Amino acid sequence: MARIGIDARMLGKGYGLGRYVEQLLRGINQYGGEHQYVVFVLGAALSRDRIMPDGKKCRMQNAELLTTCEVVETNIPWYSVEEQMKFSSIIKQQKVDLMHFPHWNIPLLYNDPYIVTIHDLTMYHYLRLEATTHGPVVYWVKDMAHRLVVKHSVEKARHIITTSEFTKQDIHQTLGVPLEKMTTVYQGVGINDQKSGNNEVDIKSRFGITKSYVLYVGAAYPHKNIDGLLNAWELFCEKYGDEYQLVLAGKDSVFYQKLLEQFDHLIIRSSVVFTNFVTDEELAVLYKSARTFVFPSLYEGFGIPPLEAIQCGVPVVASNTSCLPEVLGEGAYYVDPKSPQAIADGLYLVCTDEEMRYALKQQGREELKRYSFETFARQTISLYTKESQI
Repeated sequence: MARIGIDARMLGKGYGLGRYVEQLLRGINQYGGEHQYVVFVLGAALSRDRIMPDGKKCRMQNAELLTTCEVVETNIPWYSVEEQMKFSSIIKQQKVDLMHFPHWNIPLLYNDPYIVTIHDLTMYHYLRLEATTHGPVVYWVKDMAHRLVVKHSVEKARHIITTSEFTKQDIHQTLGVPLEKMTTVYQGVGINDQKSGNNEVDIKSRFGITKSYVLYVGAAYPHKNIDGLLNAWELFCEKYGDEYQLVLAGKDSVFYQKLLEQFDHLIIRSSVVFTNFVTDEELAVLYKSARTFVFPSLYEGFGIPPLEAIQCGVPVVASNTSCLPEVLGEGAYYVDPKSPQAIADGLYLVCTDEEMRYALKQQGREELKRYSFETFARQTISLYTKESQI
């Protein structure tokens, strides 16, 4: 039996890395009995309740996730000087045999045995000033520092977990990491479908959704290609009419605000709904009520949202780039993300062609069989066992 440390400081943030950590801890609770676990978390993640931007109280499940672990409250922000200077000594005090960092932000001073999950190499392929709120000098310095940390992370790791074969090959070709040093472990897929006091009519009314709609879920970073989606939506409305709305579900940010200012046209104002942050319960309703889900990203390392949409029985239109054909398989209709016209035409086809919609739903259900929470957990724990015995 080994003593395994897990950096869970990103737990509970409601985005990709937070969901990954949540899945990891849930899997350890169910299948990780052969080891002892020490989990490093921010104090805020231990709270059972969270006040949302609209003043509602959201019930958190983090306490249940941590019942089988030793918990070390570690209030050190990621990507910070504190992380580089103090986090290593905090970990060392716990005398772990192996550490798992679920992201590449590993202290340069940490050289004890660890494995790391690399989700993608976005910074290497989409180095754009639009992706930051900083000026060019600060952005350049931060980018160089991040690349130094990534280089240390992959070179010193005992093993690297990747979330797709695409990312595994990308790391191999971009950073020169041997393929045998990496293992692809697919995440499980599961949208929280807890019953709440909110029903479909209430939620749609709250967000101003009055028509059938196309849904996007996620951030608005430049590589997510939301500007391309909005260009496509203008073409869609001009060519096919105003029967549908486009719903963008994601936490408010400077990137969303820039896009909404840039596309402040009549068509966009009248047919695009921006929800800001939504709870898991609201998200489940938005998925299940959507006519079509769209994922126009230029680059992804895995892609949870389209898989969640498929799980909720919603046909998906997705980019034909990066990992998405690998991950979604036959469960999506693919379009060129750099062609607004292709996106617009693909959306209309999937919204209106009932035979295609039926086929995508059937094929999507088959693809989902590849994404099991149990498999994700057992494969990860197997790597803990192997790498802690070296």
